[in-house]
Amino acid sequence: MGAIALCVSAVSVNAQTEPQPTQPVQTKTWDAKNNPTVDSILSKYTGKFVATRPAPTTADIFPVIGKYESSTNMDASSVTITLDADNKGIVWIEGLPQGRVKAMLRKSPGTYKIPVQKTEDGKDIAEGTLIFDKETNTLSIVIGKPYNDADPSLAFAAPAIGDPVDMPETKVKTKAGKTKTKTVAPPKAWTYTGTKVVTETVSN
Repeated sequence: MGAIALCVSAVSVNAQTEPQPTQPVQTKTWDAKNNPTVDSILSKYTGKFVATRPAPTTADIFPVIGKYESSTNMDASSVTITLDADNKGIVWIEGLPQGRVKAMLRKSPGTYKIPVQKTEDGKDIAEGTLIFDKETNTLSIVIGKPYNDADPSLAFAAPAIGDPVDMPETKVKTKAGKTKTKTVAPPKAWTYTGTKVVTETVSN
């Protein structure tokens, strides 16, 4: 009887000392949406967040680049303006009857000076002005009038009645061999007005 009791006792002790299987510990994931403190703070700013603006593109910085069409200049019905590959302050105007003309940025974003130059075809280009109006998408060019640093738009203004017109003088020889002074009318300025062709991007 004592032996039986001893065996039962040994089995009981062994049963108590055997390791029990470990239960997995469940951890709770912190969720800001279920946190009353976070929800209280965010509620003050709901609807007040400002969306991040996309980085400006080249067209945003230099809005003059693009294609233009004109209904008044039959000799330049389609004009294209591109950036110079090496100098972003220079643009090239193509489609003018004068040829490929260079213009230099003077006032951002759309006021350019056309310097005196010679085209690839050997044509002499007088000084001029280019202005792009971003609000109306209108391009205005005048060649043959000096660029006005103080107010470039004055190049497009017609002279008022009574305003003196500069008449350059030149000396010519007569048949008798005498020299006399003669006034020569300046060449008429060439003007252009066109509208930018806007291409809309369709988003899916």
